[in-house]
Amino acid sequence: MITEFVKYLFLGFTHVIPLGYDHILFIISLYLLDSKIKSTITQCSIFTLAHSISLGLTTYGLIVPKSNLVESIIALSIVYTAIENIVKTKLSKWRLIIIFFFGLIHGMGFASALKDAGITQNYFIQSLLGFNLGVEMGQILVILITYLVLVRSFAYKASYQEKIVYPISSIIACFGLFWAIIRFMA
Repeated sequence: MITEFVKYLFLGFTHVIPLGYDHILFIISLYLLDSKIKSTITQCSIFTLAHSISLGLTTYGLIVPKSNLVESIIALSIVYTAIENIVKTKLSKWRLIIIFFFGLIHGMGFASALKDAGITQNYFIQSLLGFNLGVEMGQILVILITYLVLVRSFAYKASYQEKIVYPISSIIACFGLFWAIIRFMA
């Protein structure tokens, strides 16, 4: 039982770092609009709650999404958050609702990793909890690295938006759009 939990904890973590390049860019994009760690961890926790719900339902077989459609929408969620960073200067009151919706979509995408790992019904809850905790740990590490590399030195300078947020968000949006097109065509 503990070995299954640890196995899926590791799987969840590695699904973000180093394998989840799209997930890493999504988390960085969430962080850029509001450079406060507490705000970003709140957004990521809402995201994790949502993807936990859809991940469980999809892995259990109650939701059967089309993979290329889900993966395309995941890429478009990256585009959306990156563009929002460019056109807005602060978090809107709707951001957490939008992130919750994106979490539901991402959870359907995460389900393939659990199915590929051969999740069993005997340890379904432990495996699901381990995977989600691993994802959350990976997200928090991305937040901390982003803080140390970008935010700590630049966030409170007048040029933060122009020199950090706009260019990085533009690059993230381009990657997301590229992935959306490639995934939709797959």
